[in-house]
Amino acid sequence: MPRCANDWRSLLDPESLNTWLSGIDENRPDLASQLEESLRTLRIREDHQLPPPDPWVTWLFLGGRGAGKTYAGAAWLIEQATAGARLALVGPTFHDVREVMIEGPSGLKALSLPDEHPRWEASRRRLVWPNGATAYAFSAEDPDSLRGPQFHAAWADEFCAWPKPGDTLAMLRFGLRLGADPRLVVTTTPKPHRALKVLMAEPGVSLTRAGTSANAGNLAPAFLRTLESLYGGTRLAAQELDGVIVETDGGLFRAEDLARCRAARPARLDRVVVAVDPPATAGGDACGIVVVGRRDDRAFVLADETARGLSPAGWAARAVAAARAWSADALVAEANQGGDMVRSVLAQADPPCRVKLVRASVGKRARAEPVAALYEQGRVLHCGSFVALEEELMALGSGDLEHSPDRADALVWAVSELMLGPAQRPRLRAL
Repeated sequence: MPRCANDWRSLLDPESLNTWLSGIDENRPDLASQLEESLRTLRIREDHQLPPPDPWVTWLFLGGRGAGKTYAGAAWLIEQATAGARLALVGPTFHDVREVMIEGPSGLKALSLPDEHPRWEASRRRLVWPNGATAYAFSAEDPDSLRGPQFHAAWADEFCAWPKPGDTLAMLRFGLRLGADPRLVVTTTPKPHRALKVLMAEPGVSLTRAGTSANAGNLAPAFLRTLESLYGGTRLAAQELDGVIVETDGGLFRAEDLARCRAARPARLDRVVVAVDPPATAGGDACGIVVVGRRDDRAFVLADETARGLSPAGWAARAVAAARAWSADALVAEANQGGDMVRSVLAQADPPCRVKLVRASVGKRARAEPVAALYEQGRVLHCGSFVALEEELMALGSGDLEHSPDRADALVWAVSELMLGPAQRPRLRAL
């Protein structure tokens, strides 16, 4: 059966490897030589390259260049091939499927052991393992080619580079109808495409994020250092190295400002508030819950407790728990959607501080503009990694959000409460 690096943990130390190889030297010296070379160069998958432990239908791996996405996808697919599965490989073009997913240094052939290498049948555009498992190659340039075939599992690579991502993904999913648990892995460097945002919001999708630095041990030593010196703090670096979805047109919050807003949490804070952006319906948008503190003339983002799919009592309890954990002096909640109901459910959760209802009288962009100015001034700092929050901030004003920016809305309310009173509002001048 096909095996990959994780099946060979016990063989990777020299003593065990030599003992095992000596058992086959007499009968197959050629094979022993190949196996020795392959086993010594195989590396164990990093934690971010392993499938999520929780049940999932689609595993979406968003990573920077060199983060190990291809290795993760190929290793997972080899595991599916051990049962003789019928598989699908989809890349931006046929060339990408063969040169990256199959023949590449982290592809399916490289990760299979020498005596279990799959063979490529060019005429049928398929990869066949000795146990009968078969992986068919498809180009995302031709979604209709996925009509008819059926599979147990599929690996889709560089989804954001597909010319018709939505159409192709739909056709692929219609074919995942074999076995008891058909699943899909999608690996890609993220770009601000609607199709990706729709995919991220789907139920049953488990998301893994990894920047290039997560796989630094397997990259050329100067690679990250050189790129960081050239592009560090730019939108290009955020997208290609950090694996962050970066909006480019009309966004209020710049990647450069977000890249330099990192800071340690102060030992003491003057005030802490928990802002809540309630969902319109229980099963719809997420409930934005963001914790922000103030020290002197700066705001510090402390936590993002945003959650999806909670009942009113559920999100109220979560917000109150955050207020207790951070010793907040106020719960600031938007009341446009729920009015007094918002105050009522928060009160029932027994908050440790006062509840302040706020109502939006202008649009999201207008509310966010003064907060974006504070980021530009370096007066809002993030005490941790808040990737999903930063993606929503960069999307504000772009007109390309597929869902309500709940995290970003909550942050805007929190920072406004702490920093944008009459005496603190930043002065903006039209040029």
